[in-house]
Amino acid sequence: MRRVVVSLCSFALVLVALTGFSTAAPPEVAYYSMKLPAGLTVADLIQEGYDVGHGHGSRPTLIATPAEVEQLQARGVVLGKTGEVYQPVPRSEPGGATYYGGYHTTAGHEQHNAEVATAHPDLVKLHDIGDSWKKTKGQGGHDIQALCITKLAPGDCELNATGKKPKFVLHTQIHAREIVTGEIAYRWIDLLVTSYGADPDITSLLDTRELWVVPIANPDGVDVVASNPNRPVLQRKNVDNSAGGCPEADAGVDLNRNSSFQWDVRQGGPCAETYPGAKAVSEPETVAMQGLLEAIFPDTKGDVDESAASGTTGVMLSLHSFGNDILAPYAYTNAAAPDRAALVALGNKMGSFTGYPVSTGDGGVGYFAPGSTDDWLYGTRGVPAYTFEIGPSSGPCAGFLPAYSCVSSTFWPLLKPALVYAARAAAAPYGKLP
Repeated sequence: MRRVVVSLCSFALVLVALTGFSTAAPPEVAYYSMKLPAGLTVADLIQEGYDVGHGHGSRPTLIATPAEVEQLQARGVVLGKTGEVYQPVPRSEPGGATYYGGYHTTAGHEQHNAEVATAHPDLVKLHDIGDSWKKTKGQGGHDIQALCITKLAPGDCELNATGKKPKFVLHTQIHAREIVTGEIAYRWIDLLVTSYGADPDITSLLDTRELWVVPIANPDGVDVVASNPNRPVLQRKNVDNSAGGCPEADAGVDLNRNSSFQWDVRQGGPCAETYPGAKAVSEPETVAMQGLLEAIFPDTKGDVDESAASGTTGVMLSLHSFGNDILAPYAYTNAAAPDRAALVALGNKMGSFTGYPVSTGDGGVGYFAPGSTDDWLYGTRGVPAYTFEIGPSSGPCAGFLPAYSCVSSTFWPLLKPALVYAARAAAAPYGKLP
């Protein structure tokens, strides 16, 4: 298993005091396609602790060490190497605001958030919506920060659902190693605050919408990722080690399985990448994000099999890596959501900018995501909410850790118009699409 190999790594990193983390050097890992023998499923491998990535609509991707490859091949799994996890990048020094060639650390995002709020008090309100796990334990940690960006008027950007402007939410880096997603949030923030008064479309958005951004939904996890600035650690979860029994590299809770909507204890044990926690909403990061969404969106939906009210407003995008696709509710079942046709239609409009296809349920891969943030928002509030899986499965811009240059060359040009469209659609997401 990956965790066994990680625990045996002999090269220890001495981390900067800012992070407070000590861990082994990342193992040699690569991406592989998989063809499973009869009687073995993707869900089985996930529950056993193997690291299986996305690939909805196609074969899933395994992230594995050479030892794991041998183990699986001995069980009859056919594996094909599709790429390297680490890309050659300019060297980064530890302890700075950036790492791995330009990606922003948690501290770098926090500095950016504060600077933007100070420089644009007429457009930006910065909220502390909760604490990270380490902060709740007095071990350092971070506040969970949310920015609300609009042309501020009385009643705007409050933590309640009484504001008159429709709301668009961009939610990123809930899985810490999915580092492109935080950079998209960073650029989205800059686009909004620098374009007001200069770009008619962006000006109109800020005049008529509340644009909420949670750039780092898992700050402790991002600290772990950035703790080796040249070969980032593949930390997916938060750092809650209270369950015990796991090597440090495998402790934590998958925050995208921890919501109170369709939470499922069967997602894996404490060492698994999809461990949902000891109970629903067990993690302070989940409390923060779910609390924000609960505060700003009114409940327009009844039971899980009932449609949202026709006048529902709002859209949320939760950015993840990788797979180049869009996942619409529900993610916990292959049964169709009651608003499936409208959800897929809106997803297809956004996908027309990115080239990503839209899927629902398990997307044909064979595993579900019960307890996800976007399912919670649609399932309890009726607000259309989507997962965007950013990035291909092969090439220099592939996987969890693409070269930083890919943000400018590939990802931002595709995502920018999709975000603008989604924010516009927040006024009437179930109405006639523009």
